[in-house]
Amino acid sequence: MSANKNYDQDIIDEDLYEDIDDEEMYELVQEARQAALERARLEKSQPTRKRPFPKWIFWLIAFMMVLNLIALLPQTFSIPAIDFLMTSTKLSQQEHIQTFKQSVVVIETENSRGTGFSISADGIIITNDHVVDGYDKVTIAFPEHGLFTGDVIASYPEIDLAVVDAAAENLPYLSLAESADVTYQEHVEFIGNPLRFQGIANEGEVIDYIRLSDWNEDVLMLKAPIYRGNSGSPVFNDSGQVIGVVFATLHHSEHGKVGLFVPIDHYYSYHNSEEGE
Repeated sequence: MSANKNYDQDIIDEDLYEDIDDEEMYELVQEARQAALERARLEKSQPTRKRPFPKWIFWLIAFMMVLNLIALLPQTFSIPAIDFLMTSTKLSQQEHIQTFKQSVVVIETENSRGTGFSISADGIIITNDHVVDGYDKVTIAFPEHGLFTGDVIASYPEIDLAVVDAAAENLPYLSLAESADVTYQEHVEFIGNPLRFQGIANEGEVIDYIRLSDWNEDVLMLKAPIYRGNSGSPVFNDSGQVIGVVFATLHHSEHGKVGLFVPIDHYYSYHNSEEGE
């Protein structure tokens, strides 16, 4: 796939996290839906009153209930987010997604929380440089293996990647592809912590390469529901291997809002170069 040399302004998101996952939100939405259907059924079965309840009052009450529900959700939550939560719930029923989630972590500093993923059993983790920028130590949370203190052992700001060492044993980890050998509209999956949620799985299509205005390397555009907090999310090909790392969103003149991810090739290039010094 040839590189698209458009120069656009990239928008780095802020990584946020909240202790509620997609399945819990799905259950809440379904409970509310079932309750509404049950009320409708009961109202339909009741005898018609001589003086029916004014419909405008019913709609006013319904509108106020919706406003109250929205007020309880995180400020970053939007109606389209319901779709990606539903998608995540469906994907999460698949065995390979359940396995991948065990290796996707929350990375926390004093000022932010972001996403990362383990690539070895002894706790080597890849994340974005902007997630750990300015810190030598971070807190790492595995979904099923608890908390660890990690040392930032490598930083590659040129490609917005960093490596953290949790110094542990027998941790789950993901397999890296040898290269991000992708084609136009290739299907991919990714897992991260968007909109203050944890471990959200989603899917999308690869669009093309692009060279950003302040980068020396091409990155890949992704048509997918990527939101604030997806930074550091691993992107998987259909073989279940990591082909890249989400780091930003972009408002593209042709494709609209797209996600951006660093091809895994760049990680190899910078990591091997550092080891060879």
